Amino acid sequence: MADINEQVRGAAAHDGPEDTGQGETGGADRGPEDAARLRRLAAWRGSARALWRAPMDRTLGEQLAELAALAAAEEPAADLGAPVDIYGDGIVAALERRVAEVLGTEAAAYFPTGTMAQQIALRCWAGRTGSPTVALHPLAHPEVHERGALTTVSGLRTVHPTNEPRLPTAEEIRGFDEPFGTLMLELPLRDAGFVLPTWEELEAVVAAARERDAVVHFDGARLWECTSRFGRELPEITALADSVYVSFYKTLGGISGAALAGSASFVEEARAWRHRYGGQIFQQFPAALSALGGLDRELPALPSYVAHARTVAGALAEGFAEAGTGWFRVHPEEPHTHQFQVWLPYGADALTEASVRLAEETDVTLFRRWFAADGPPGVSFTEVTVAREALEWTAADVKAALAAFLERVNP
Repeated sequence: MADINEQVRGAAAHDGPEDTGQGETGGADRGPEDAARLRRLAAWRGSARALWRAPMDRTLGEQLAELAALAAAEEPAADLGAPVDIYGDGIVAALERRVAEVLGTEAAAYFPTGTMAQQIALRCWAGRTGSPTVALHPLAHPEVHERGALTTVSGLRTVHPTNEPRLPTAEEIRGFDEPFGTLMLELPLRDAGFVLPTWEELEAVVAAARERDAVVHFDGARLWECTSRFGRELPEITALADSVYVSFYKTLGGISGAALAGSASFVEEARAWRHRYGGQIFQQFPAALSALGGLDRELPALPSYVAHARTVAGALAEGFAEAGTGWFRVHPEEPHTHQFQVWLPYGADALTEASVRLAEETDVTLFRRWFAADGPPGVSFTEVTVAREALEWTAADVKAALAAFLERVNP
């Protein structure tokens, strides 16, 4: 069987609306695929039990109601008597200060998208180091989910110190045969299974980059949930890097947006490029309020999600084995974060259909959409997220839902 690295690369397009349900909210019916998407969304929304409720599954009315609830809270996440934000002041500036405090950096700048934040970070470092070459993993977000923007928009060049389905090792960084000015590390590496190095391995990789006079940038879209694996708090983690990007809608459940954090001088330069890239948006208070709410609500709970993900993953592995499924993979066997992959030797359509039928017929959502990947035909994977809703699930609950799912699999 082809290695996971090759298989996942073939499914790179899953990073988008179909992955989470985003964009499945209606509009004119344009054919069978629209009907299938709406059916999936209705099944997920209608389930009484789920391991995770995707924020994008909510209706427009539900999203507005949540914002209203944040505003009406006994201790609102922001000063609602303050003037509305204009071009990044007010609540947006308050969010930036909060992020810098949480991450332990001198400053942080809000961006409408993570793609823009990372493009600008790497462009800034290219100018400061004098090298347009960025070393990163071939499964990193800029390589598979941004349409070649690093090269097309910023004129940068990328190189890959490793093709293994993990972050590079210190030995690979030291022995790499091409020069580079920036090392970008995606923590966790989502498309390889949300995998992380150990803390000691991460320290060694950063040290190896420093030996080569390279700067280090963390793609920390999901950095929030890395503390359990590393056994370190966020400021100690971010202190290893020269800059870090974090997302507000991934993990924290915000509406949208991201932040780029680092030294004061770096962030000021990033703000200038943000303006040039069209990221100086007139008003962003809904996204900023939602992000502050996520920092208050979700960030403190993440260690419990990570711990319970290990229970869920273990129950799935036991359930597959007890059912005599044959080949399967829960990857990693012990999740590094609150997300992990499940692989099965069936077509993606058959597995997605079984997932939807389980939700429709039992009011339980165990898995969401499945994806085919490069490699042997008939092998598919899904991503499992364990969040607040999953904390009430016991291992027995997971096994029962899995058994009901497998009953509905028709290859």
